[in-house]
Amino acid sequence: MMRTRPLKVALLGCGVVGSEVARIMTTHADDLTARIGAPVELAGVAVRRPNRVREGIPAELITTDATALVKRGDLDVVIEVIGGIEPARSLITTAFEHGASVVSANKALLAEDGAALHAAAVEHGRDLYYEAAVAGAIPLVRPLRESLAGDKVNRVLGIVNGTTNFILDAMDTTGAGYQEALDEATALGYAEADPTADVEGFDAAAKAAILAGIAFHTRVRLDDVHREGITEVTAADIASAKRMGCTVKLLAICERAGDGKSVTARVHPAMIPLSHPLASVREAYNAVFVEAEAAGQLMFYGPGAGGSPTASAVLGDLVAACRNKLADTTGPGESAYTRLPVSPMGDVVTRYHISLDVADKPGVLAQVATVFAEHGVSIDTVRQQGKAGEASLVVVTHRAADAALSATVEALRGLDTVRDVASMMRVEGERGE
Repeated sequence: MMRTRPLKVALLGCGVVGSEVARIMTTHADDLTARIGAPVELAGVAVRRPNRVREGIPAELITTDATALVKRGDLDVVIEVIGGIEPARSLITTAFEHGASVVSANKALLAEDGAALHAAAVEHGRDLYYEAAVAGAIPLVRPLRESLAGDKVNRVLGIVNGTTNFILDAMDTTGAGYQEALDEATALGYAEADPTADVEGFDAAAKAAILAGIAFHTRVRLDDVHREGITEVTAADIASAKRMGCTVKLLAICERAGDGKSVTARVHPAMIPLSHPLASVREAYNAVFVEAEAAGQLMFYGPGAGGSPTASAVLGDLVAACRNKLADTTGPGESAYTRLPVSPMGDVVTRYHISLDVADKPGVLAQVATVFAEHGVSIDTVRQQGKAGEASLVVVTHRAADAALSATVEALRGLDTVRDVASMMRVEGERGE
């Protein structure tokens, strides 16, 4: 039987995503009612600038007092799309205390303080949903939390930041340098005026922390994620990748150790073979591989950001939270029973592509090979090239502990025959091809 009394929803934030959420709630009201089993009413919208025109939202719903809004006591769901740590954290916990479930798109807050938010939701018997925090419209959180709940996930590998993928794709297809590609991304609206969170890997690292925690049933915080951005990637790196039959992507990689006793989470640029499906992910799109024991390899692909895609994920969570409210139940919460430690980056086994500018004289290759051997790093391939007075070595290693590879590179810098370590980049793609 359809309930006639509406479920009341408050919206915190009415920017690109929030305004699209409000629009869909209005234009798709009948469909949402049919899917939920009750009407949904937008009961209030908290904003910082109340005088801005917001088409389709009645002026009487607008308020600058977000705290008073979430304390009303008659709200069923609060949607948080303001971002940042505070006041978002306080508003979410206050919403729980006053009887509302929460739908959030706040990856930074969830990566930093997800455990406390989950605990608050459980304490007050409310839901916490956050599909939109990880990969925009791509359904990823719910499949990991629910569809694969009976399986064992061993690896999550993917492109989870559209801005950096656009920049690297532009560098690859046009030969542009990093700054030129960033300028293009900014002009087209793919990069913020301050792109630091994207290009330095903070955005992807927060998403990696959330994904690792869900996939491995353990707590992974942002501080646990090794992070490198793309600001040091050069046109020469892209050209080197092409010569190897590879392309460069900023990857989020979450892995369970072979012995199952620890996990790792890292974000960094890497060369991947052109044969790998992630190599074909172009422009600002996202794609994530999930490798599970029973299900095998799964790939999720689609737009990872933007008003409409993110709003789609928010509305999906809203429907779930409202259905639970009507059924007087809650959905799946935090699962952290494994309590696995997060290994440091130095323990992670990787491969490296290293380009060295060296002196053009006999014996250089032997010197370089000796350094690798002394650090226990095996060489897969080596290519020597150059012209009169100039020479370079391009070395690709076998897999070894990242700490050993880093120590090798530092030792190479100490050789008088090595003029410069022109570039070094990890190589991925052995699994999940």
